[in-house]
Amino acid sequence: MKLGFVSAILDWCEYEEMMDTARDLGLECVEVACWPKGKAERRYAGVSHIDVDRVIEDDAYGKYILDYAKKSNVEISSLAFYPNTMDGDLEKRAGAVSHLQNVIKASAKLGINMVTTFIGRDQTKTVEENLEIVKEVWKPIISLAESLKVKVAIENCPMLFSKDEWPGGQNLFTTPKIWKQVFEILDSPFLGINYDPSHFVWQMIDYIKPIYEFKDKIFHVHYKDIKIYKDKLDQVGIMAYPLEFMSPKLPGLGDVDWGKYVSALTDIGYDGYTCIEVEDKAFEGTHDKVLDSLKLSKRYISQFVQ
Repeated sequence: MKLGFVSAILDWCEYEEMMDTARDLGLECVEVACWPKGKAERRYAGVSHIDVDRVIEDDAYGKYILDYAKKSNVEISSLAFYPNTMDGDLEKRAGAVSHLQNVIKASAKLGINMVTTFIGRDQTKTVEENLEIVKEVWKPIISLAESLKVKVAIENCPMLFSKDEWPGGQNLFTTPKIWKQVFEILDSPFLGINYDPSHFVWQMIDYIKPIYEFKDKIFHVHYKDIKIYKDKLDQVGIMAYPLEFMSPKLPGLGDVDWGKYVSALTDIGYDGYTCIEVEDKAFEGTHDKVLDSLKLSKRYISQFVQ
């Protein structure tokens, strides 16, 4: 397995500085944030370390991206863009789908052939209604990915953390049951999972068993932890906004058993990219704190992944 990080946390860096940081930390890969240029709508979004539109149009720029990665001795694990492609606002939906398609095209052109993303959700509609939207929105996306031989790895984050995402959240791809339903609708070897155990912790789902069940669908892996505050949970219950009783943490500072997690990945023979994802508010506020978060996470996860 190759160890890296999700680049969105280095939102102040240009591509070169971000890659230099990965090199200096002794990391092997980076999941590179590729949002459209402009203002972010949420934390950890809106970062663009690679301009995918420019990659598509400018061969010299694409060559520069790859040459700099080679010079840094850091691989690009995937191009990352996590929008809501099934937003109830059809204008927003169209914009998200259009940019995701460009991310897929850019990934193919760069020879990376991996995109990490969300499947999206109309947060006002039921699971069953959203599965119908999957058919409408995602069949053309997967058709494009298949034609370009690009794997699309969907992260299992519910995107349901605050009142803005209530009641259903903004990503349908949240549980093993729904995974099976989506894979039946989109029966493609180019659609898989970007596996993050932390999201199962606060949903009270076993985060080890699905590794074995979906071993052939795990294309990419995240290392992010979650801490459940039992005293807060006792006050608000599991029907509350999740951030009222839990918080994302650095690997090793929450409730995931990382030894068991990595052990399961080795059991299934996973030897792909694994990326630290930092969303720990205790390590925000200064650039030094953010860099410390990556150093600490790398030191901890290196117990299990070399």
